[in-house]
This record gives sequence, C-alpha cells and structure tokens, in this order.
Amino acid sequence: MATYRILGIDPGLRVTGFGVIEAVDGKLNYVASGVIKTASAKKSAHGEAEREALPERIKVILDGLFEVITTYQPAQVAIEKVFVNVNPQSTLLLGQARGAAISAAVIKQLPVAEYTALQVKQSVVGNGHAQKEQVQEMVKRLLKLPANPSPDSADALACAICHAHGGQGLGALATAGFRVKNGRLI
Repeated sequence: MATYRILGIDPGLRVTGFGVIEAVDGKLNYVASGVIKTASAKKSAHGEAEREALPERIKVILDGLFEVITTYQPAQVAIEKVFVNVNPQSTLLLGQARGAAISAAVIKQLPVAEYTALQVKQSVVGNGHAQKEQVQEMVKRLLKLPANPSPDSADALACAICHAHGGQGLGALATAGFRVKNGRLI
C-alpha cells in the first residue's frame, strides 16, 4: 500500500495558501489546509496603514511553511508557477514569495514540483481556464469536504491534487538543486 503526503502551495506575498493531502493507492484524503498571512496592516503614529517590509514578509512565509512541514510531514511539495501579469513589480514580488516557499521546502530536503495554473486547473476541473469558484467546488468534491475551502487554500489543495494525479510534471525539482525538464536532468 503506497501512502505519501503532498504539500501544495499557492504562493502570495500577502497570503500564501497551503494544502496537505494524503495519497493512498490512488485515493486522495484531505489532511489540512490554511493560509499564511503576511499583510498585517499596522497603524502608524499618524493613523496611516503601514505594511510590513519585504524581508519580514519573506520571513513570515518561511516560518509559516516550516511549521506546516514540521506539523504535517509531507513527502513532496507541489507549487504553482508564477505567471507574468500586467504589473511587472507585482510579478517580481510574487516571484520572491514563491522563492521563499521553494526555499522552505528545499531547506527541509523535500522534492519540489512546479505546475502552471493552467496545468492545475486542467487536472482538477478538466478546464485550464476554469474560474476560482469552479476550482473550489471541485476540490471540495474530490476531497469530500463539508464546504468550499477559501480561494487560497483551494488553489494550494488543487496544486497538491494535480501533483498526485500527474506525477512529477513539467519543471519538477527531482532533488534539491537539480532541475528536471521532460523527465531529464538539465
């Protein structure tokens, strides 16, 4: 009986979603999910909202994922790839959050597989252009949850489900520091 745990991560600088599933001989079981929030707005002396500086946010993501990994002991990690959006600054910041998430897994010596949003949606919903609500509903059904998970948790769980369905996928990290493309080390 093959059993392994997968940690799915939906990286974000303000909210990073995580989801842990267990694959038991092709059957998927929900273990846990949630979010790591870094965007706690603080009030300045003048009553204006202040955001945590980037280094502190990265530390919150790292610490949060270290806690998740320690608590749930996944064997593998699946993370969503960054897409380039209209705002280059937002893309760069998202990439840094994603780098923090990958670093947390690699530091804990876990293999990391990367999937595009299109791959994740195709695997879970059957439509690579599915809406967030459709992803939430399918995650709920596939994992037999009593209610829809939050959007960030649903995306992370969907990433883990995609990995469970598709194996190592494109762009996986077979071991820390080695890239795999089309099944070959590069």
